[in-house]
Amino acid sequence: MPNAETAQTAALTKTLERALVHAKAFFEGLGERRVGSDLTADALRRTLGKPLAERGVDPGQVIDELVRDADAGLHASVGGRFYAWVLGGSLPAALAADWLVSVWDQNAGMFAVSPSSAIVEEVAGGWLKDVLRLPEHASFAFVTGCQAAHTVGLAAARWRVLNRHNWDVEKDGLFGAPSIRIFTSSECHTTVTRAARLLGMGSGCVEFIPADDQGRLPPEALREALKTHAGPKIVVLLAGDLNLGVFDDFERLVPIAREAGAWVHVDGAFGLWANASGRRRHLLKGVEACDSWATDGHKWLNVPYDSGIAFVADSEAHQAAMTSRASYMMDEGVAREQVDFNPEFSRRARGFPIYAALRELGREGLEAMIDRTSDHCAAIAAGIGALDGAEQLSVPEINQALVRFLDPKPGATEADHARHTDAVIARINADGEAFFGGVDWRGKRAMRISVSCWRTDEADVALTIEAAREALAAV
Repeated sequence: MPNAETAQTAALTKTLERALVHAKAFFEGLGERRVGSDLTADALRRTLGKPLAERGVDPGQVIDELVRDADAGLHASVGGRFYAWVLGGSLPAALAADWLVSVWDQNAGMFAVSPSSAIVEEVAGGWLKDVLRLPEHASFAFVTGCQAAHTVGLAAARWRVLNRHNWDVEKDGLFGAPSIRIFTSSECHTTVTRAARLLGMGSGCVEFIPADDQGRLPPEALREALKTHAGPKIVVLLAGDLNLGVFDDFERLVPIAREAGAWVHVDGAFGLWANASGRRRHLLKGVEACDSWATDGHKWLNVPYDSGIAFVADSEAHQAAMTSRASYMMDEGVAREQVDFNPEFSRRARGFPIYAALRELGREGLEAMIDRTSDHCAAIAAGIGALDGAEQLSVPEINQALVRFLDPKPGATEADHARHTDAVIARINADGEAFFGGVDWRGKRAMRISVSCWRTDEADVALTIEAAREALAAV
């Protein structure tokens, strides 16, 4: 038996060594790599779409061929010049910890199944509440991303607001329950509506209130909207919208929601991390008075996918909405049981990369990363906006900004500017030096600049501006 185990371990080690070789080659070539892939779906199907063989393949060969066949279809989104979406890279300690998570292969559902997984979440959850300046008593859940974090936060909200109307939603469901209404800004992200759908409340329960010219939810408009519904109410506020990084006015809005008996949930997918920065936490003044918060780890904290965190001030509501029990679970009552706060039963031990990232950065490093990426975003927006034929549409307060490109022909319409903007974006991406995405914003087509990766530096900023200059000249 020992000989068989030795052979198995040797084969596994050899395969992992192959993966390490490929990983090192990927990172060593990152600076020279095309930032975006332009490979078509059909081309990838031709390389990856092999028939499943009757007999298995040597694991090392599997890895070699997987890397060979997938490589050209990978974006260099972990590099310093990928700005199309809010995608972080992976900090060294976080990436290494994530590898170990796969090696250890722990089921992080309960303390009894994996004691270290449970305790590392306890510790990392406490650190997160500290650096994000959230209430110490808040409960938390490590989930797959902000979509799942919204679902957890709104599930707790659903339980509490219906409980106030003497309805047990976890026992009796929603049939016959008092109607819940969610009030939010027109700038609200689609994942909030999707969470409402997943929770059975439906997209029709979400009422979008037009944002003001700054992109914020107007306090008086919220006050008037809340008067239109006598039943259970939830308010969703934004901590950094996807286009401009705008923050709602928590100090004014939260008391209005409280007066109406509403639960207040915060979409802080990336903006909540501004609370780690002394230069930027004024944007979040009053956010600690809300009831639940959702954010991502794989955006501004720069841990590998998938990583999101939900926080809930009302731990009773949180646990009531999520908990599950069975006789075999061996709940010893000696530690926080993850299954009480997460929608998954069996789950990946995603607390380890968060723990590792926070230890690598420390308070100062986290603050510096938030400030550095925000400053780089401002520099890219200003640099591209100053080019002939470009227009800067926003001055960023955090790491999000918009620019567009104007069609030079006389009498050009908004449709012309939109086509020209998309053409310039396509040319930048085709040249491979940087990668951007387009977005419709207030009747204009724009290029979004999202700077989230810890790797982005001044050299990347200069290369990006030059790439935009060359694309403008070519188009």
